[in-house]
Amino acid sequence: MKKSALALAVLAALSLNASAQTNVQIYGIMDAGVEYVNHAAANDGSQVRVISGGKNTSRWGFRGTEDLGNGLKAVFNLEGGILMDTGAQDGNLFKRQANVGLEGGFGQVLLGRSFTTTYDLVIKFDPMGFAPNYSWATSGSATGPSKYGMTTAFDNLIKYTGHTGGFTYGATVGLGEQAGNSADSRKYAVGGSWFGSGVGLMAAYEQVNGNTVAATGNRDKTTAFHLGADYKAGPMRYTAGMRGYKLQSGKANTADVKGDTYWGGATYEVYPWTLTGAVYHVNTKNLPAAKDADPTMYVARAMYSLSKRTWLYVAAAHAKADHGQLVGLSRDDPGFATTQTGITTGIQHRF
Repeated sequence: MKKSALALAVLAALSLNASAQTNVQIYGIMDAGVEYVNHAAANDGSQVRVISGGKNTSRWGFRGTEDLGNGLKAVFNLEGGILMDTGAQDGNLFKRQANVGLEGGFGQVLLGRSFTTTYDLVIKFDPMGFAPNYSWATSGSATGPSKYGMTTAFDNLIKYTGHTGGFTYGATVGLGEQAGNSADSRKYAVGGSWFGSGVGLMAAYEQVNGNTVAATGNRDKTTAFHLGADYKAGPMRYTAGMRGYKLQSGKANTADVKGDTYWGGATYEVYPWTLTGAVYHVNTKNLPAAKDADPTMYVARAMYSLSKRTWLYVAAAHAKADHGQLVGLSRDDPGFATTQTGITTGIQHRF
């Protein structure tokens, strides 16, 4: 079934490309590396493994536009993830993007599944470039009762993005689609950024509702606000950001989970080299003193450009947590010890 769906998608893209009025692009990122990491399992052993997405998540997709006249365009995007270490599909066929919409002087409106307004804004203020490995800008390590993170994409969304001068702004609503209670499972994201004269500023907010708990009449609710700043002068770039996270429980006698994530970094870029150093810290809150992990991660990365589309990279990271709590380097991996150190070398190609 998956092979048939992929074949149909390719045929559809080729058919659209034959139209003079429609422009369709096939694109992707192929990113694979070899990682050494200690404390990789409950037995405290180290591991050497091939990983997918050491710098950016591997993906492939189709994006297209049709000129409708008078400055109006129809747009669409289909994008899926790839696990380069096995060749497997990463989730649903088009888990990353599946949307269609209109674009014009008013901005862009999309329907379907897409990245949130918060994600679009915050991604520009992560010194590691939202790397799935060795970045906590999306969510922290596997520490404590929550990853203290944000939501990168919504299903069932309506999304607006606009641009005016150096400003980018937008809002996203993910419909909960729950009969009888439209607020259950509903998601919101809103924010804006400004870039000019080497300076960038950003603010964003999101709210994700759970479903109503019958016993209390309340629902789980997570909120996250983000602030960011960026400054570029010559070959140097300095970036800082933070997220304030709160999980409010709909259950009785359950404390809220709170945590603030802070990060900062510097990048030096002189072709063909790009050197980056970054620090991430999660200030966990509302936890007993013995469970207050407050994890911190230090990262360094060097990239060498072989061409405009192909890079070699090596990255090293070390994470630690307080009070005997577990910590993991990467946002999707569990922790098995109070520290973890990893080194990754890899290659990325874009098409």
